Amino acid sequence: MIRPQHLTPTLTVPPPRPAPEPPSPAIPTSTRALARRSVPRNIRVVLYSHDAQGLGHLRRNLALAHQLANELPALTGASVTGLLVAGVSPSPGFPLPAGFDWLVLPGFTKGDNGYRPRGLRGTPDSLATLRSGLVASTLQRFAPHLVIVDRHIYGVRKELRAPLKHLRATSPQTRIVLGLREVLDAPEVAAAEWRNLDTPANLRRLIDEVWVYGDPTVHNPVTTGEVPMCLRDRAVFTGYLAKGRSLLERGVRAPEDPFVLTTVGGGSDGLELLRSAVRMTPPTGHRHVLVTGPQLDDAGFDAVQAAAGPTTEVHRSLPGLSRWIERAAAVIAMGGYNTACEILATSTPALIVPREQPRLEQLIRARALQAVDAVDVMRTTELTPEGLTAWAAGAVTRRMPRTDLNTDGLPATARRAAALLRAQLATTHALQEIAS
Repeated sequence: MIRPQHLTPTLTVPPPRPAPEPPSPAIPTSTRALARRSVPRNIRVVLYSHDAQGLGHLRRNLALAHQLANELPALTGASVTGLLVAGVSPSPGFPLPAGFDWLVLPGFTKGDNGYRPRGLRGTPDSLATLRSGLVASTLQRFAPHLVIVDRHIYGVRKELRAPLKHLRATSPQTRIVLGLREVLDAPEVAAAEWRNLDTPANLRRLIDEVWVYGDPTVHNPVTTGEVPMCLRDRAVFTGYLAKGRSLLERGVRAPEDPFVLTTVGGGSDGLELLRSAVRMTPPTGHRHVLVTGPQLDDAGFDAVQAAAGPTTEVHRSLPGLSRWIERAAAVIAMGGYNTACEILATSTPALIVPREQPRLEQLIRARALQAVDAVDVMRTTELTPEGLTAWAAGAVTRRMPRTDLNTDGLPATARRAAALLRAQLATTHALQEIAS
């Protein structure tokens, strides 16, 4: 196992404080009162994720959708309807909140040479053009009040750039938010991606706020340089999107008997961990529940299942996985953002075995969480069935409280959304009053 250490030195930039509510525009008091009274009957929200590999982006936006649908009506007095725009087909285990639906784009997949069409014949450029047109038409017809883009503000091959710039030009009152997980990558890699994306001035014109889904006392992407200088004053730390995910899993119950859980997220890159985990010996009196993820190919799943012993059961997926993590005696997992959040919402002991290629994101997250005693960490170079067996035997005898971390990111995003929408309404009513 590794000891906590910094991957890179940090810049001496003070962390941004949580942003206050956007100020009301300079308009007459009577118009502000009108704005408070005249909330639209229905708030329209679009949540976009490009989803070329794994399910992390989609799961993050789905958690946000449930939170917004649950809290915005009380915060604003309006009903909420929304579209989740995704580049991967959701499984039946991903239920939507009332008033929401999916817009599933033709998919990209990620290979050794970059993005390529998942199923359609054609070039990456032709697919990006098709997806861009679908999103542009959706934004025009749906006319959202709020757009939340997960991680990649311009999507795959900059497919979102033209639709978002057109939306900004034609509907300047629409609020556009970039949502970022708390770790992007090694700072120099993140900086290069921002430089290749667009000019700082264009990014500032487009993005109203940057929601950083993390706790800056654990990892601060502003001070490391992962958030570019041009957007630092728009960064709002929400806390981890951890507590409240049970909204996605109403009615799901995990078993009462003791078990150790191994999960690798979507499963597209978890085979190495699965091969070792399936050969570990569960602690006495415990069974081992191993979840491969729906994106593991059939050959990999069959190999894992064939290697399972009598006390190990293998599943492609489990409804209500966060409930299982909460009930488990111990959890072994990769270091993806959503799995980390599900762990942080509990006191279940957790061993993170982070992926280290092609990005260092999971390793940086694992080290940061280990440094605050929130998880244990094992590198893939140290991974053996015997090592996992030894860790699990000790882990099931203890708990791992995480009460010092900010894990209230989901309700914080609902409050930020309501604040942005209130400012938008005040501006809209002021313009209408001037025009009349």
